[in-house]
Amino acid sequence: MGKLEYIKDIVEWEKEFAYFYPLKVRFSETDMFGHLNNTVPFVYFEQARIDYLKRKGLMQSWLQADSETMPVVADLQCDFLKQIFFDEELKVFVKVADVGNSSIDLHYMVKNEKGEICLTGRSTIVQISKKMGKSVPWTGDTKELFHEDREVVYK
Repeated sequence: MGKLEYIKDIVEWEKEFAYFYPLKVRFSETDMFGHLNNTVPFVYFEQARIDYLKRKGLMQSWLQADSETMPVVADLQCDFLKQIFFDEELKVFVKVADVGNSSIDLHYMVKNEKGEICLTGRSTIVQISKKMGKSVPWTGDTKELFHEDREVVYK
């Protein structure tokens, strides 16, 4: 595996994940060679990210008609480490790597049935005002939500 700038130590990094979203590779997600199309991991990251944020209670809040804020993906990256094929069962792990004033950096790790890391990734999510389109700082309570998982994993 080559150098992934956002991962200092892959062994330690792997241990820091607590949440995962299970899924199975559908036939429609593969290309003519039978392996996962290179655009699909971003959809997997989205599915896992949304479920993670729902579990935190944030998606429900952002989707309220009277909500003044919403999340946007400002940056998204995927690194392909192993091929993935039709019908494989995968686990898409998500963790908060860093909490900023109005943004969070999320990291992703996708493992196959053998427990091998197939994909890694990262994204920056920014909370913005629906009216102004400008960033809106996280509340203290929201920052605490993001730090909860880190405290559980790092103990």
